[in-house]
Formats: sequence, structure tokens, C-alpha cells
Amino acid sequence: MIIREMMVEDIPQLARLYKQFWDEESSVETMYEKFKKFYDCGSHVLLSAVENDVLIGSVMGVICGELYGDCKPFLVLENMIVDIRFRNNGIGKALISELEKIALEKNCTQVILVTETNRVAACKLYESAGYSPDTHKGYKKKLN
Repeated sequence: MIIREMMVEDIPQLARLYKQFWDEESSVETMYEKFKKFYDCGSHVLLSAVENDVLIGSVMGVICGELYGDCKPFLVLENMIVDIRFRNNGIGKALISELEKIALEKNCTQVILVTETNRVAACKLYESAGYSPDTHKGYKKKLN
């Protein structure tokens, strides 16, 4: 298994992984458009976990600007997914570790994420990677 920058060729397989998680279809055409936009502006870090040319996991980091203190950016970890057949094999941790390395290279001061509390395995993964549920409380509101 290797962790690498996502390539446009990964998009159809990424849509398959997202369907596995959310049980809904993604617009592959729109995903191609957004991927190009994210790639061109440099605001997103998109990583793929690949084994034998098959996408088995992915994570997205969004680099956010900051307006206080030294005004250094932070990164929001989003859309973490590992194929259900490959979970509990260190893939999620490897994706997070690589994302953190890139965040440091981009001068980010912290990584922030939100996950549902009923996703017990995901919560255990994040905690095992050093993310603390005890110091902050996250909130999320769907707008549509």
C-alpha cells in the first residue's frame, strides 16, 4: 500500500468509496471539476491510499487562513474514507500521518476535524492518532 497525492484518475474509484460510506451516488463529472479547481488553487490536500492500482482509502485536508496571532494557517481534515474491506490495517493512520506532514510543510499550526460520536471505530482511530475529544467540542449544522 502506498500513500500519494490524489490523481484525477482516482475520481471514479473515490466515488465508489463514498457510496460505500454514505450510500448515495456522487456526481463524477462534478468531482472532476472540483478536483481541478482544488488542484489549481492549492487550498486542498487530497491524498490516496492505493494498493495494486486500486484506491482503498482517501482523505482531504482544507487549508484555512487565519487572522489572529501569527496568522498561520490551520488544516481541516475531511472526507476520511477507507474501504470497508481494508479497515483496521493502519491505512487510516497512514493517511492522517501523511496529511499532518503536509500540513506542517504548509506552516499549519493545527489540524481540526469533526466526526459523528456514534462512529465508534472512527473516534478510536482519531484518538489513537493523537486527537483529543476531551479539550474541545465540535458542532456541525447542515444547511440544506
